[in-house]
Amino acid sequence: MKIKILVPLIAAAIPVFISGCATDAHYVETGGRENIVTVGQINIQDFIQAANGAVQDLLQNGVLDKVSKPPAVLVLSRIVNDTSQQIDMDLLTQKIRVALLNSSKATFTTTMGMGGTAEDPLAKGMQQQNEFMNDSKPQPLPDFSLSGKIIQTRANSGSTRQSTFSFQLTLTDSKTGNAVWAYEKEITKQGTQSTVGF
Repeated sequence: MKIKILVPLIAAAIPVFISGCATDAHYVETGGRENIVTVGQINIQDFIQAANGAVQDLLQNGVLDKVSKPPAVLVLSRIVNDTSQQIDMDLLTQKIRVALLNSSKATFTTTMGMGGTAEDPLAKGMQQQNEFMNDSKPQPLPDFSLSGKIIQTRANSGSTRQSTFSFQLTLTDSKTGNAVWAYEKEITKQGTQSTVGF
C-alpha cells in the first residue's frame, strides 16, 4: 500500500523539480547592452571596446602607411596581465589582428614570437624549408612589434565598488627600437554588491 501511495507522489514531484531547474537561457548580441557586466572582471564588451578603439586610433595615426613596402608587417609581442583575473590575450589581440588584416594596411607574421618561439611553429618550419629549397635569404624583420599591458585599479566607498581597467598598447619600430604609436583605453565600471556581480 505504501508503494502505491509513493509512486503518484514521486510522479507529481518530477515536473516541479524539472521546472525548478529550468533556466531562461537565450542568445544576446556579443558586446551589446544585454551582456552581463561585472565590476571586478574584464567582460567581452570591454575587450571589444579596447580593440576597436586601438584599431581606429592606429589607422588614423598613419604610421602603417609610412613603411617602404606596404602593407606593414607586424609581430605580436608580450601583453602583460596586471589584473586579478586570468586572461586569454587572444580575446584582445585577435580582434586587433582581424581588423588590421581586413584594413589591408598590415599583415602579421606568425613565424616569430617571444623568446624566439614562433607563434605558428608549422608556418615557421615551412618558411625555413622554402628558404632552404630555394636558397633564398631569410625573411626580413617585421616593420613593427605590438606590445602592451592591462592594468586594474580598484576603489571602494561604502557598498559601492569600482574597477578601472587600463588597456595600454605600444607599437615599436623594429629597425630603431623607438615607440612610434601608443594607445590607452580606460574602462571604469561601478556598482554595488546587491546589484552587480563581483
